[in-house]
Order: sequence, then C-alpha cells, then structure tokens
Amino acid sequence: MSGFSSDWLKLRESADHRARNQELLAKLAACFAEREAILVADLGAGTGSNLRAIAPHLPSRQQWVLVDHDPALLTAACDNIAAWADSSHPTATGIEASKDGRSILVELSRMDLATNPAAWGNTLPDFVTAAALFDLVSPEWIDRFVAALAPSRLPFYTVLTHSRAAEWSPPHPADAAMTRAFESHFGKDKGFGPSAGSRATELLANRFSAAGYRVERAPSPWQLGRTDAALIATLADGWAEAVRETKEVASATIMDWLKARKAQGVSCVVGHEDLLALPR
Repeated sequence: MSGFSSDWLKLRESADHRARNQELLAKLAACFAEREAILVADLGAGTGSNLRAIAPHLPSRQQWVLVDHDPALLTAACDNIAAWADSSHPTATGIEASKDGRSILVELSRMDLATNPAAWGNTLPDFVTAAALFDLVSPEWIDRFVAALAPSRLPFYTVLTHSRAAEWSPPHPADAAMTRAFESHFGKDKGFGPSAGSRATELLANRFSAAGYRVERAPSPWQLGRTDAALIATLADGWAEAVRETKEVASATIMDWLKARKAQGVSCVVGHEDLLALPR
C-alpha cells in the first residue's frame, strides 16, 4: 500500500474528527452500550486517529489491535496515544492508556493487508473498523474482505471513505481539468490493485447487504475554511503532484491553479462517506 507520512496524518486529524458522521457513530456506540469491555480491530490504523475518535464512545475497558504495514506509523501511534491519554505506559506489544476513566490496552500488529484482509486473526474482535482506507483498495479486495468478515457475523464500521472530488472556492478555470486528472490518478494501484475510489462505499454496501447485513451510510465531508489553511495548502500540493504524474494538464496550468489554491480565503469541501454494517 502507498505510504502516508505521520505529518500528513497529524495535519488532517482535526478535519477528520470534525467530519465524522456523529449519528452513525452514536448508532455504533449504542450496539455496545451494555458492555463493560470490548475488543476492536482497526485496519490501516496509521497513527491511531480512529481510536482517538471512537474510544470516548465505547465501554470503560477497551482492547484495540492496530493493524498497519508501516512500522514508523505504528511507532507514531504509541507516541500520539500517549500524548492524548491522561496517563499511559508502554507494554511488550504496544501501550496501555487511561483516558476519561476508560482503560485502553493497545496492541500493535504489523501486517500487509493486501495479502491478508482477515487481519484480526483467530481471536475475533467485537467489531472491525477502518478510516480513510477503502477508497484505496480494489473492488476485488473488497470482495475478499467481506468474504472473510461476514461468516463470523462481525459488525463493521468505516469512516471517511472518498465519495466525490473536492469542490474548491473561489472557482478557477482549471478546476474541471484538475479534477478529471486527479480522479484518474486516484484510481491507480495503491498496493491492492486498481483503487475503488469513490465507488468504494457503494461496493461495500452492496457486498454487505448481499451477505445478510443491515447497512447504513452517511455523509462525512471535510469542510475546510479559514482555520484550515495549512491543510488546504498541503491538499493542493498533493493534487498538483498527482496531476503532474498523469501528464493530462500542462505544467503552467497546474502552477497557476496551485498558486490560486494557496491564496488567502480559499475554502474546500471534500466528499466522504461513513458506513456501518451490522449482522441481521
């Protein structure tokens, strides 16, 4: 899978947490409201942002398995969880933390999800989750993932899956060309085969419904404005680099567009969707 830097994940975390659909998160929490303890598998966990968003809504004793292929991100996850927690101490396999009266035991698991979608192993979690992952995988990988998860009737919750291209404001004459080229690049292989991109949530919903799950979807767009200037600039840089690689837009046009997107007063809406799939 293509790597993401810890700096990028840190920069986007606030926007991710704001965007997450609260109604769907509340429905997930309600599933486990009567529980005292819970085990969660987080796929493509990165630096642990998904844990930090969900943990406050779950029971008082939590065990998390953070799965990622990048050892540097897993190391950063321990550091970030320690900084977020009220108290923490390292363990042989990760970190144990306390936050707002909750005990959170975290195990780090380095694994290549491309070869093993059933990354939770023989110990079944209470639910499987992921954030900003499924738009990067292929439709075939989604099929394999649902086939691995559904027989055990495990609940599944994923957030911030790309659903539509960014809408920039104020408009620029090159927006349409930049968007077409970026979406073309987004569909390239990220380590799982050609990416599902904006089709990912629909594919997940169809596969889980066919497997006998009750599926709910909800929008979770980034709404980026004046206070997100650093994130907007980094996002624009990423767009420009991706479009350059496609060679579909002239370099001078890309540079003019990038200069406009880094100007003061630019805002951006990036479409995402969250999905909750519960066994019937």
